[in-house]
Parts: sequence; structure tokens; C-alpha cells
Amino acid sequence: MSHNRLAAETSPYLLQHAHNPVHWWAWGPDALAEARRSNKPILLSVGYSACHWCHVMAHESFEDSGIAGLMNDLFVNIKVDREERPDLDALYQNALALMGQHGGWPLTMFLTPEAEPFWGGTYFPATSRYGRAAFPDVLEGISHTFHKDPDKVRHNVGRIRGALEQMARSPGPMELDMEVVEMGATQCLRLIDFEDGGTAGAPKFPQPGLFRFLWHSYLRTGNSSLRDAVTVTLDHICQGGIYDHLGGGFMRYSTDEYWLVPHFEKMLYDNAQLLSLLTKAWKHTGSSLYRTRIFETVGWLLRDMTAEGGAFAAALDADSDGEEGLFYTWTAEEISALLDIETATTFGHLYDVRAHGNWEGRTILHRNHPKGGGDDGGLAEAKAVLLAQRDKRVWPGRDGKVLADWNAMMIAALAEAALAFDRPDWLAAAEHAFEIITTRMIRPDGRPAHSLCRGRADTAAVLDDYAWAILAALALHETTTGPEYLQRAVAWADQAHAHHWDQAGGGYFHSADDATDVVIRTKPSFDSAVPSGNGTMAEALARLWLATGEDKWRDRAEAVIDAFAAAIPEQIPHMTSLLEAFTLLAEPLQVVIVGPLDDGNGLALLRAFAATPLPPASLLRVEDGTALPQGHPAHGKSLVDGRAAAYICRGSTCRAPVTDPDRFAALLSEK
Repeated sequence: MSHNRLAAETSPYLLQHAHNPVHWWAWGPDALAEARRSNKPILLSVGYSACHWCHVMAHESFEDSGIAGLMNDLFVNIKVDREERPDLDALYQNALALMGQHGGWPLTMFLTPEAEPFWGGTYFPATSRYGRAAFPDVLEGISHTFHKDPDKVRHNVGRIRGALEQMARSPGPMELDMEVVEMGATQCLRLIDFEDGGTAGAPKFPQPGLFRFLWHSYLRTGNSSLRDAVTVTLDHICQGGIYDHLGGGFMRYSTDEYWLVPHFEKMLYDNAQLLSLLTKAWKHTGSSLYRTRIFETVGWLLRDMTAEGGAFAAALDADSDGEEGLFYTWTAEEISALLDIETATTFGHLYDVRAHGNWEGRTILHRNHPKGGGDDGGLAEAKAVLLAQRDKRVWPGRDGKVLADWNAMMIAALAEAALAFDRPDWLAAAEHAFEIITTRMIRPDGRPAHSLCRGRADTAAVLDDYAWAILAALALHETTTGPEYLQRAVAWADQAHAHHWDQAGGGYFHSADDATDVVIRTKPSFDSAVPSGNGTMAEALARLWLATGEDKWRDRAEAVIDAFAAAIPEQIPHMTSLLEAFTLLAEPLQVVIVGPLDDGNGLALLRAFAATPLPPASLLRVEDGTALPQGHPAHGKSLVDGRAAAYICRGSTCRAPVTDPDRFAALLSEK
């Protein structure tokens, strides 16, 4: 079978297209030079390996020799894995939005030979349907316009470029206080579906960043509506079809408002954020459901998602054998053939197994129905039997890329869960994944890489990589006290500032200052499926200030918030990560445990901290308080009567030391 240039790539998504008859180029200087040499417009196709509609368009159009021939004649065709180049994806998604269209994948953009966007869309069918023009007609129309009506193209380019440049400008400061934060949380309640969880309507996305914000606001204020918004959402997500009840792990989103029918892909970043949120909620509720889902999800992660020697793979596909969800769904007959009659009946009642299925003739296992409550401990063996049989099916494709930001997100979540549940094996897995990032994902210039795949790590880091890597390093520093983690965090923060900070307008650019293939550097401030790069960096810098006591980190965190604060009043649900960072600066809570790291009383104090539900807090463990920087409020604090002691510091003031773990937990819980 013949192949195109993509056969030399490592990205699983690009390799999916290596045998297309399309003469694909990977994004890079050679492809852009070819566009300029041939004076052909660029057809840019952006997607990712787990994307269902990317597969559909590939089968319909990119594997069709006639359509491929048209593409080859009229365009320089470039494929981009959006997970490898999130900066390019963000830029051209913004351009599409400026054209008045909804974004998504596959992203199909038409660019000048200078890579400037002038028209685009997402999925185009091979023949006209769904109210969409046929892809061949689109290709011919765009090519004709490019060559015969250059003034129109120049007009579009100028209009879009001007709007993109405006989007890259920081809106500037406004005065924030905790009243604005708590009012913002209350305003977000208007969006919540208190019956089925999530935000109202369909499709339903988990949105763990938004619900983390509401949860922390509840812990500060005691507003029970904020608590209920989070718990009703987690309850329904954990029992719905969006959760894999046999193998563990959460799917991308639900296509309906009841969490029944998921889009079946599993993404590392969703599971990392939900693992963290569930851990926070469990510490307050003690919910056995949350605990079970945490343990099952970590089990899935360590069993099915390790890659490149111990880091974590990016995603599992939605499709297998060319059919979405086939791997995860069942018929009643399949289940009856594997279980005895009594067990199959009990299982069917609990998991909504129907004779004709609950979705397209098959059954999505879920428990969001009247008979779905109660304990299923007696079905553990039955579930193991079904899982073993499912494992014999054709598996969905796995994208084994190791992405620095998504891995760091999971490392931080694993460290948090390991501390809460006293699981040193989880912590060891987090440390091992971190080691992969710091040994195999460092470029020759000493800066981190964004992606590692098949041993190759040559994609430049973006802002999110730095921000999440700093948070992961600080999480490991808190749980292990290893000084090398704090040193890494400091080095990364300085690198990010040197290469991503906007000296003129404030805020951090997505791409580095030496990125030569991005026509406009975007500046992310709105949260999406993951918190924004600037919101995450602001939190990372705030936590770095708490860990070191050095004011330069606080100053940088404040500068990030000031760069975007003016947009917050109109965009609160989409800027909660910046508000989370602000609360760390406005109401800093620091806990310092002083004493030998293996001291029994010190470990009891640590367990008390780990079990106490708190708004964002910084934990430090030191043998002697003089090891803390001079600017730290607990500098110089010491043992009490030879025993390990805990100091609770709010702002610049620390309470009297406490040595009794129960008393310590009670003091932590005080508002």
C-alpha cells in the first residue's frame, strides 16, 4: 500500500492518514514553503486520533481517490494533530469563530500561502447533506475565489487578522475582592440543572473546572446550593453512561441531558480533573460512590493508559471496528450467555439492560434510573467476567502520545488522591510519570517539550505545559518534600516568563517568543474543557509564592490577573481559573508541619490535613522552620516539647502551634 509524507511522523492521528491518496504534508517550514512556491492556497485539516467525525470525514473524503485528486490539484494539504499543536488549533479555531461559525473537529481551514486564514468550517460531507455543502464543491469554490477574486481573499484576511490581533490583547485590570468571587459563584448557579446535574440542556460536559470553583466557594461560605450543584452533578456522572462501569474511567461528554449516551472517547485531561474533584468532594462527603469511582479510575489509568515507560497516554478512541461505542455496549443476549440467570437478572435491573437495548438496539450500562441505586458489591465477580469478555473485543484505538500538560494534570491529581487515601503506590506512579517529563521531554535548549511519542520529543512546549508542570511539581513537593520538585517549579516559571510573557500588554502568550510558524500568538484566558493557560499559570505562580515566600511570584500572579480581570464580570463561568488564583492571593491558607519527616506524630498531623476538606491551601513539611524563607510566615517555627507541630497560617499570621491531630483537624475546619 502506498503512503504519503505522514508515514514519517510519530503522531497516531497523522499516521491514521499516512495511506490516504491525499498528498498530505505535516505542518512545518517545508509545507509552508511549498505553498508559497506553488502559489496554491493551503487546506489545513486539524483533528485528533479519538475524534469520531474526523474518522467520518477521512473515510468519506480523504480515502476517496477522486476527492483526493481534487485536493492535490488545487491545494497544499496540511494535516495537524491538535493535541501536538494546540497553539495552531487555538489560533484557527478563533479564526473560525470570527467567521460566525461554531468550532470543533475536524477543523477545515483555508489559508493563504502565508498561513493566514480566509475561510473555513468543520466537517464537510462528501455529498451535500445535513444542510452542508458537498466537500468537492467547497474545494472548487475556494480555489476559484483564491485565484479569480484575490481582493475578496485579501479583504477576509485583513478583517480576520485584525480581529485576531484584537483578541490577543489583554483587556486590562479591574478591582477584585472576595465579594466579587462569591457573587460570581452564586451567579453560576443559574446555569445548573439541579435535577440531573451539570449545566442545563444537552449536550452535557462534566466541566470539572467550573464545579471545582463552586465547591471551593461552598467550603468558604457554607452555601448549600453550591454544594448541591457539585454533588448532584458528580452523583449523576458517576452513575451515568458517561462512566465505564466495567473498566473504570470517564468518557468525554454526554450527548443527552441525562448522562446516558456518551461520546465514547476517553481523554486523559477529563479523567485527571474529575479524579481531583472527586477527591475533594469525598473528603467532605465521605461518599462511598466517589471513593469507588476514584479507585476504579486510577485502576483504569494504571492498567490501560501507561505509555513511554511510565507516563500516561493521551486518549482512547470512541470507535472500534468503525462503529462508535461498539466496544462498551452490550446486548441482553451477550450478558445472559456469560452470567447465570439470577445474576444476569440482578445485573440487568441494576444497569438498565433491556431486551432491545437503551441506545440504538444495544445497552449502555448505567445506573441513573429508579432501579439503579444500592450496592453492587455482590456483582463484582459478574463485572469481572464481563470485563474479561469485553477485553477480547477489538479495542478502540489508543493515542499513546505523552502530552506534558495533560500528564502534569494527572500527576497532580494522583498526588492529591494518594495523600487523601494514603496510597504510596499512586504517589510512586505520579513520581515516575514526572520523571519521564523531566528526563525524556527536555529539548536541547533546556526547555520542555510538549509531546513525546515513539521516543521523539521535538514539539515546543506551550504555556499550558509550563503551568501544569509547575502545579505537578508543587503537588509532589507537598507530598514528598523533595527539594528537586520545588527547584523544577522555579526553573519552569522563569522559563515561561522569559519566553511567553507579553511585556507590552501583560499576560502570557500560548506560543513562545521564538515560534516562527504561528502568524498570531494567541493569549488564552477563557476556560474550556481545561482551565485556560493564563488562569492555570496564575494559580501556579500563586502556589509558588506560598511555597517559597518570595514576593516576585506573587507579583507575577497578580500581573496575570490584572491583565484579564476587566473581562471577568461578563465571563465569570468561563474564567473561574483566574478567580481561583485570585482567592489564593486574597485569602492565603498555609499549613506547615514542622518535625522529622518520619516522625509518628508528624505523620498523624499529615493524615489529619489530608482528610480535612479545605478551600485551596498550601502544605509544607519541614524538619526545622528556619529552612523556610525569611518572608514565609512560618519562618523559624519549631517543634513543641520535642514533638512535631502544625502551624496554620492565614495571610501573614500563624496560629499557635498544635500537636494533637484531632485538635488540628478541628482548627482547620473553622471558617
